Amino acid sequence: MDFRELEEKLVAFRDARGWKSYHTPKNLAISAAVELGELLEHFQWESDEEILEAVKDPGKKEAIADEIADVVIYLTLLAHELGIDLDEAIERKIKKNADKYPVRASG
Repeated sequence: MDFRELEEKLVAFRDARGWKSYHTPKNLAISAAVELGELLEHFQWESDEEILEAVKDPGKKEAIADEIADVVIYLTLLAHELGIDLDEAIERKIKKNADKYPVRASG
């Protein structure tokens, strides 16, 4: 699924529930930040090794995946409200990063 397809599904889901009036750019940006905070709670006070061990538990892995999905959902809806095509934006940003950080020949 590309971002355009995801966006269409999310907007249809939102609109069917009458939530559009709540989905202002400010509210969506705040909601994304809140969900990112909830994601970070899974990592707080844990070492990388402990986190990698914890996600071997399917329940823990699903909880983290749910928080990542929430962040992506809110950011996708924010992009929709701002008229930003995420597929294009990501491709453009990857190109900018490639130009800014070229691969160095090792030797």
